[in-house]
Amino acid sequence: MAEPAQPNSALSFEAGLDELEKVVKQLEGGDLPLERSLELFEKGMSLSDTCRKQLEEAETRVEMLIRKEGKIQPEPFRPDK
Repeated sequence: MAEPAQPNSALSFEAGLDELEKVVKQLEGGDLPLERSLELFEKGMSLSDTCRKQLEEAETRVEMLIRKEGKIQPEPFRPDK
């Protein structure tokens, strides 16, 4: 019996990534009817978008503490691109 579908926004990042990996493996198998492949592709794109948004939100929450004028102040984390 299949698990009930959860809205992507309710998935943790780890659960979303795990689900995305399962979708990719199924698609890579290549033994699916076209309609099922399209359904999985759409699901994968949605999961990918959800995971990306969660990573972006996490990045904005990460702060570095820096010392300015003898005081420790938070500063947004901006990795070198």
